[in-house]
Amino acid sequence: MRKIIAALNLTIDGFCDHTAGIPDAEMHQHYTDLLNQAHVILYGRTTFELMQFWQAYIEKPSGEKAMDEFAKAIDTIHKIVFSTTLKNVDWESASLANQPIEQVVSELKQQSGGPILIGSRSLIVQLTNLNLIDEYQLCIHPVVIGTGLPLFDKIQERTVFKLLKAKPFASGAVIHYYKQL
Repeated sequence: MRKIIAALNLTIDGFCDHTAGIPDAEMHQHYTDLLNQAHVILYGRTTFELMQFWQAYIEKPSGEKAMDEFAKAIDTIHKIVFSTTLKNVDWESASLANQPIEQVVSELKQQSGGPILIGSRSLIVQLTNLNLIDEYQLCIHPVVIGTGLPLFDKIQERTVFKLLKAKPFASGAVIHYYKQL
């Protein structure tokens, strides 16, 4: 069975914002490695549209090795997008989900291959409520933004986690690896 990993960036005050973090070469390398090990990443519409930013680096590399390698990794990995408003996706390695998330995840989990990444807040909440996530990799950035979307705002019941390990970065960000008990 394949492992389902929820990977997301958060601020110290607990808000999800892919643009509020402190990305550097070390952070980009970490996520490049994660993407290269995985088989597929699942996105909601909003995060998918944010990640399309990286397509420009495929067409015109930045010259910064870590960013360009991350762009290649995000471009290459298969992306499944869950959306009720998108009718198509304009990214060769992406497709729209045509079944409910629990069905897609259950089918993917039975296949062979690398981990299944969950990269959107809304999908993490849905899969947490279904107890389908094997590992959470929550990267806490040393930034306070004061407002935004909290990660676990729609959890149906009290959920307890066990810390597996932590990985600090020179920037002050720390990835906390958890499993749901």
